[in-house]
Amino acid sequence: MMKLGLHTAILADYTFEQVVDFAAETGFQSLEVCCWPKEKASRRYAGVSHIDVDGMTEESAKKYLDYAEEKGIEIAALAYFPNPLSDNTETAEKSREHLKKVIEAAALMKVNLVTTFIGKDKTKTVEENLDLMEEIWPHLLKYAQERGVRIAIENCPMYFTKDEWPGGNNLAVSPQVWRRMFAMGPNIGLCFDPSHMILQGMNVWKPVVDFADRIFHIHFKDLQIDQEKVEEYGRFSYPGLWHTPKLPGYGDVDFPKLITRLHEIGYRGSACLECEDRAFEGSIEDTLAGIGIAYRYLHTLM
Repeated sequence: MMKLGLHTAILADYTFEQVVDFAAETGFQSLEVCCWPKEKASRRYAGVSHIDVDGMTEESAKKYLDYAEEKGIEIAALAYFPNPLSDNTETAEKSREHLKKVIEAAALMKVNLVTTFIGKDKTKTVEENLDLMEEIWPHLLKYAQERGVRIAIENCPMYFTKDEWPGGNNLAVSPQVWRRMFAMGPNIGLCFDPSHMILQGMNVWKPVVDFADRIFHIHFKDLQIDQEKVEEYGRFSYPGLWHTPKLPGYGDVDFPKLITRLHEIGYRGSACLECEDRAFEGSIEDTLAGIGIAYRYLHTLM
């Protein structure tokens, strides 16, 4: 059956062992583990590294796996969400090089799934970005396929704040793009997050059914649209002005219906709670309490 997991970014200051211990004590079955480079974060929920993929060996891979297995935790995916198509050449190249290291680590650990972004040059049109995607990504997909690794692309627009204007930093937000994306190879699919469909005013359930064979991973995150602020700023303003990420059950996603659809398509992978609710970020105690609330709600539904 589908496994309830945790995306580890919210526990940025925890060690890998602390994350695994907490996940096991809470009742989670799996983890999507962040593997960013050891450097200053460029944005919230980035720069988190619970597994160091630089120079990973079979021995170090085994240590991570053995610790998680002892606690009854599956490592479902290795996570790294940069911008491989950035208009900043240095940023794009660094992103792609580190992504290769994450792919290598996923192969060594026999996790065989990496969650990430396609990326986007926010100064170009969607059509220009599709061409750029087809120039850059086939090499990365071949690199992954040769190592038995699948790539799950999150459908997040990365267009929330004014610094991400005008086009956002991730292309893979719609079926139009997904079809071109999937045509690049059999080992690329979706890390599907329903909250991003709500943000765009799109159907949450149709993609789950239409692209069932390409749903490689799930993020459980919620989102609330503040209609009064939409009336004030309009939908063409950057969404940070009128939306709020929430814990599952506290926003506009119908999770009972989503989970029903996932069961109906026979999804058997992990669905990882992604916490970005600032109401539960005042302290680590608040964060842990928020994770617990979301776990109990989702566990009941699943």
